[in-house]
Amino acid sequence: MARIEDYAIVGDLQTAALISNEGSVDWLCLPRFDSPACFAALLDGPEAGRWLLAPAGGGTCTRRRYVEDTLVLETEWENTQGTVRVIDFMPPRGQAPDIVRIVEGVSGSVQMHGELTLRFDYGRVRPWVHQDGDQLLAVAGPDAVRLRTPAPTSGHEWSTVADFTVSAGDRVPFVLTWSASYERHPRPVDAEQALRDTFTYWKEWCGRGHDLSGRYRDAVRRSLLTLKALTYQPTGGIVAAATTSLPEQVGGPRNWDYRYCWLRDSTYTLQALIAGGYLDEAKAWREWLLRAVAGDPADLQIMYGVDGTRRLPESELDWLRGYQNSSPVRVGNAAADQLQLDVWGETLDGLALARESGLAATEDAWDLQVALMEHLETIWDQTDNGLWEVRGPRRHFTHSKVMAWVATDRMAKAVRRHPTLHGPADRWEALRDTIHADVLAHGFDQDRNTFVQSYGATALDASVLIIPRVGFLPGDDPRMLGTIDAIQRELTQGGLVLRYQNAESDDGLPGGEGLFLACSFWMVDALHLAGRQTDAIGLFERLLDLRNDVGLLSEEWDPAGKRQLGNTPQAFSHFALVTSGLQLHAGRGHGSHEPIRHPGVPTR
Repeated sequence: MARIEDYAIVGDLQTAALISNEGSVDWLCLPRFDSPACFAALLDGPEAGRWLLAPAGGGTCTRRRYVEDTLVLETEWENTQGTVRVIDFMPPRGQAPDIVRIVEGVSGSVQMHGELTLRFDYGRVRPWVHQDGDQLLAVAGPDAVRLRTPAPTSGHEWSTVADFTVSAGDRVPFVLTWSASYERHPRPVDAEQALRDTFTYWKEWCGRGHDLSGRYRDAVRRSLLTLKALTYQPTGGIVAAATTSLPEQVGGPRNWDYRYCWLRDSTYTLQALIAGGYLDEAKAWREWLLRAVAGDPADLQIMYGVDGTRRLPESELDWLRGYQNSSPVRVGNAAADQLQLDVWGETLDGLALARESGLAATEDAWDLQVALMEHLETIWDQTDNGLWEVRGPRRHFTHSKVMAWVATDRMAKAVRRHPTLHGPADRWEALRDTIHADVLAHGFDQDRNTFVQSYGATALDASVLIIPRVGFLPGDDPRMLGTIDAIQRELTQGGLVLRYQNAESDDGLPGGEGLFLACSFWMVDALHLAGRQTDAIGLFERLLDLRNDVGLLSEEWDPAGKRQLGNTPQAFSHFALVTSGLQLHAGRGHGSHEPIRHPGVPTR
């Protein structure tokens, strides 16, 4: 089975496909990110569904790349017969989702082999496949998929195969289209026109952002494109990753479904997109938020479905073996019911950043923020499950309290700075001071000169590295310098940062996990804000080396196996890359509530 870093992503801003460097689409949920997969080989094997399109001899590609600043993927193979290229993309959604694959002969004459194995409902349902005019039609229950191609096809052992030869200059298109089986089939798209439209869309989208430059331009731009690919255009929601159940340890049980909209991940993604100059995404996300959290502020959840769905029941798909036998495979996420106090801070911080970046305030948006703040005033001193969604006893997590401080700080400043925004600024400022003192009194270990994971504990936690980034303390404060030293001494492996200590005892699951990549980016930020620029740059560039050949990062890194782990592509990793890269490029620190300003580029 392919490694996690062997996959590239294409998407249409409503769902995404993962394509291996062997030319196989091994993951695709239709019609949206959180729908059941029709290709689930990623979590089992070919029999669970895939779409292979590669030279008949098979094997890993010679090279691949995204075409310029787009999500158009080119994969090339060179063999004794010649060179062939497969162009993969998903055009901007029209009537229905399409995935288009164009086989292009570059030199010589290469024998190609295609193998389409459709399995609806995460590999469980074999469809009925038959010829329907000039296309193949596969139907089962509510799902219908059509394949159009001039290449010869035939059925073989519940798959559709295509064997053909391409010579230099040949272009053989394959267009796969999903629709509801009970609706009229959508208009077919022309593969070549769809390619032009897709290329134009992504180039125009990139052109709307800041004109990025500098040594990290390509890495930042690719991460911004990846974050955009994780947005759900119809609603403005932003998913944490395109996959479910890719393991945090190969063979282990920490396999979670990330195809939902965490408020935390979404707001951090929002910050990265705004820093890149994409304010339209902030407006769309704010509208999604207003709909998703409408009602009693006490009912605020840490995550929602892409359409704002609140109930995300967790279940296991026992017919799938899991990625490299990492079971169980889970869909849904029980963490949706947890109390995580930091979410209030991240949400209000994200809205504050959007406002300070030029997104006009609305009465509804401000009323929501006031309601969230007023509820937080009544619960900030409670225990919670924390940033890492610990499935054990609740605690007073230091990071949660710091983010409660962020909420009060941003709301008080909003009232002071904007005459049209009304609220009890004096009361919020007093609460801000109370929380600040509380954190310093209970979340800081005086004897060891370091912030700790939770009140009264000794364990370290990488989440406290964000303290200077959100403005709670200056980056060169002696308490932060001590925290950096303690984490580097006690919470790193091979120079990269662990999330926290005692993971097994916290969630009751056996085994361990990889290194959560965002934590090392937070160390980059902390080092930068502490004035240790050389160390920050060295760590950042080492992290860049962990990306795969097309610039993608999953959730975690396995230092022993030297491979990526966890769901992919992971928004948490990519927005952390964007933030760190832009800070290093700008050459100065900033709080997350202040827009990053680039040399020569005005902030909108």
